[in-house]
Amino acid sequence: MTVLEHKNNSSVSTQSSPRVKEAHVKKKIGIFGGSFNPPHIGHLIIADQVQNQLGLEKILFIPTANPPHVSKKETISAEHRIEMITLSIEENPNFSVDLSEIVRGGKSYTFDTIVELKERNPETEYYFIIGGDMVADLKNWYKIEELLKIVQFVAVRRPHYAKETEYPVIWVDIPEIEISSTLIRQKIRQNCSVNYLISSTVLEYIQKEGLYKSNE
Repeated sequence: MTVLEHKNNSSVSTQSSPRVKEAHVKKKIGIFGGSFNPPHIGHLIIADQVQNQLGLEKILFIPTANPPHVSKKETISAEHRIEMITLSIEENPNFSVDLSEIVRGGKSYTFDTIVELKERNPETEYYFIIGGDMVADLKNWYKIEELLKIVQFVAVRRPHYAKETEYPVIWVDIPEIEISSTLIRQKIRQNCSVNYLISSTVLEYIQKEGLYKSNE
């Protein structure tokens, strides 16, 4: 954006005119929603790549209360998930946790979350990160047409999923790392190693709290 400036001229006052202001540059914030049950290095890689490639100021990790887009399943308490996200991102000052959906409770509709964030920060542009596998389902999202007016979707490429969509989506390439929270929970139940799949601090927390030892 262009910044208006006075040219150096002896006939022009050195004081800024009240009608001439610097153009305001909006903040660009990424949103990464999910159950994070548990958070793993795949989440961190996605967040870092999106932030870097799109020049975003920061990424907000927003844990869901009750995700509306997946089949019903039990999950561990929000307190555990919040603590694990906090531990997982503590070394990156550009990552932070937002508890909007946990505090609101109920089904975590993206539309409601973005409306809340925009009310708090009307001058901020938000970029909502989704997996490439979710793009085809956008037509089924709650208030999708209204949502598209207040947020920019960013899709992370996934193998075997087409990029064609009728919606305005920014595609981002990231390294293809086949890690999921489901896989990690299974390995923990089977007493298999999850070293390097999750951060060491998150692993220590899971072990200390005895999480994921029983079947869901």
